[in-house]
Amino acid sequence: MTSFPLTISSPDGDLYRGDASKLIVRGTEGELAVLAGHIPFVTAVAEGRCVVEDAAGIRKTGTVKSGLLTVRQDRVTLLTTGLTWNE
Repeated sequence: MTSFPLTISSPDGDLYRGDASKLIVRGTEGELAVLAGHIPFVTAVAEGRCVVEDAAGIRKTGTVKSGLLTVRQDRVTLLTTGLTWNE
């Protein structure tokens, strides 16, 4: 599956930096998924589930607090006030 560079950052530093094939978060209008080639946009992120799937299909899940998601042609950035990864 095609991947894209993803960075998830908080005031404490980077929480994830690497290639991802999918990012799932809750926007203000509901849950959304970002895949490679997604159209550029910016949206607020609400507290809820966060799923990062890498190119090998391995999923990392957690709970994200509020934030801002920016999707660009060449990268995706999630700035958040906090993220707790599940073990």
